[in-house]
Amino acid sequence: MRNRLCAPFRGLSVLAFLCAASAGAWDYSSHFVINQLALASLPTNFPAFVLAPAQRERIAFLSGEPDRWRNNADLSLRHANAPDHYIDLEELKLCDLTPPQLPPLRYSFANRFAQARAAHPERFASINPQSDQDQTRELTGFLPWTIVEYADKLESCFSYLKAYEQAGGTPVEIANAQADVIYVMGVMGHFVGDGSQPLHTTIHFNGWVGDNPLGYTTNHSFHAWIDGGYFRKTGEPDFGKLAGKLHPAERVGEQARSDGMFRAAVNYLVEQNKLVEPLYQLEKEGKLSGEGEQGLAGRPFLEDQLVKAGQMLGNIWLTAWLEAPEDVYLRRQLEQRRAAISSTPPR
Repeated sequence: MRNRLCAPFRGLSVLAFLCAASAGAWDYSSHFVINQLALASLPTNFPAFVLAPAQRERIAFLSGEPDRWRNNADLSLRHANAPDHYIDLEELKLCDLTPPQLPPLRYSFANRFAQARAAHPERFASINPQSDQDQTRELTGFLPWTIVEYADKLESCFSYLKAYEQAGGTPVEIANAQADVIYVMGVMGHFVGDGSQPLHTTIHFNGWVGDNPLGYTTNHSFHAWIDGGYFRKTGEPDFGKLAGKLHPAERVGEQARSDGMFRAAVNYLVEQNKLVEPLYQLEKEGKLSGEGEQGLAGRPFLEDQLVKAGQMLGNIWLTAWLEAPEDVYLRRQLEQRRAAISSTPPR
């Protein structure tokens, strides 16, 4: 039910800096590495066009796309985009839900939350309209649905690409379908990456809120520091070092369940939410200061989160490719076109 404060964007180059102005979880360099890690986890028989150097670079670059959308001040885009980057899991109790009970459809959940607000207004904090210009403060975030919706889009892309490749698509059609695959893979990586940043799963997203008996930081710069400030001070993530922690991508989600991918996404976010308090504890112990040996002790924690994101992303990409159904309608259209062409007498 809160907007994510945008940390100042830091790109890998001056050109990248000019392409985006802010980031909401992990700075661009970390998102870039996450997509690279996911690519490194893919099997060698994954579609070859994805693994070509130029396409790898494109996929990594697209990891910053959803944060670039923040450059547009239009409230419609802010309203649609902002809640896709997080979910405050602690607030599910406000509508009497637990993570395993979440409905797999986005608007079913939104309706459930709205009904709870109407029935039990005393459970919900009041909202200042002046700080809610994009009208997202009533929302608790849609990150698991966003991840699954992008997985479904990618599966669809692979379905019609296969039809074009196998049923007579033109070189231009195949190239365009491949470009769609690349775009969806790259953009969805951003949201899977957001999920590995524990502060994107919690009401404590930018300093501890409410009861604070252990004295965790309430500093509103904490989110930006975790997103990228710490890595900028201590050195950007090393892809080569992190890639060694990956295992080959594997199918994700229970195949027998229609909501298998959704449950996998929810479980992934629940596991990251368990790390919120350990993250705050690292800060409290001075292990995230970036100063001296003690200040570097928290770096493995953050690096491991990047690896988790890359692994999950590679798993989702692989699953979408393996499970993409045949696009029967498109195949039929292509076969009809091919038959019409072959039956047309030459001039």
